[in-house]
Amino acid sequence: MKPFRFAAGIRHTSTRVEFVNEVREVERLGYSALMLSDHLVDQFAPISALGVAAGVTSTLRLGIFVFNNDLRHPVVLAQELATLDRLSDGRLEIGIGAGWNKPEYDAACIAYDPGTVRIDRLAESVVIMKGLFADGPIDFEGRFYRVRGFEDLPRPIQRPHPPFVIGGGSPKLLRFAAQQAQIVGIAPRVRPDGKADVMGCTLAGSEAKVAIIREAAGSRFDQLEINTYPSFSAKVTDQARPAAREVQDRIRQRYGVELSEDDILGSPHVFIGSVAHLIEKFQMLRERLSINHIFVGEEFRDFAPVLERLSGS
Repeated sequence: MKPFRFAAGIRHTSTRVEFVNEVREVERLGYSALMLSDHLVDQFAPISALGVAAGVTSTLRLGIFVFNNDLRHPVVLAQELATLDRLSDGRLEIGIGAGWNKPEYDAACIAYDPGTVRIDRLAESVVIMKGLFADGPIDFEGRFYRVRGFEDLPRPIQRPHPPFVIGGGSPKLLRFAAQQAQIVGIAPRVRPDGKADVMGCTLAGSEAKVAIIREAAGSRFDQLEINTYPSFSAKVTDQARPAAREVQDRIRQRYGVELSEDDILGSPHVFIGSVAHLIEKFQMLRERLSINHIFVGEEFRDFAPVLERLSGS
């Protein structure tokens, strides 16, 4: 059984001092990784911020949860990431996805293509980046990208490349991640209307996603880490039922979907309960869904007792 790994996030800092203090606290508490989000909002850009984090830590792994592939050309991104891996002494984890936040696309006047197109473009990007992380030049001719040369770009320390974190909710993206990533995340599927597929985030819906991953991964499934994160809520509390009802109301109002309290508390995308309950829940998720990589986001202080009990076990 794969050991647990916990990752933390930082978003709401506005100065170097604030950011560095948070990063050092994440490492002090024993988290395996710091993973920063990639959104066009009032937050530090992830690559620049991780460069600072690399300079003030020594053991903390550094990642993105996750890059929007459509915002950067893979050659440019590969150079940035190889540099970051070298400057962090080989601590990089590359989270990358097909993009989902349509308002960001609209605001930046970037075409928001259908999901299948965005996934195909992501697939080409991953092939290119893996080629650029290897030795020698690359010659790639695809539907979306054409790349020739680049023999002299920096190469990462981690070989053959830093681990890729790829996740999603659609069967196509999950199959791709199962075959190409080292860490596969289960995430809400974004429907054509832009809303999350809430039913796919229940325990049963998540089991179906992991079944897709298992089938597509074949013999490499046992080497994969399976990730989840609190899409709907993360709260350490002894009042789990009232907190679940708040999530229930929010889901009903936003998505028009009725879930029971048990559905909510059982979801791999809801981290609500006492420390003892959360320990039990994460152990259940690992046993039933092979989930061992837990991203708790900005609630990392509250989840430190859970981390202390489970990390590495």
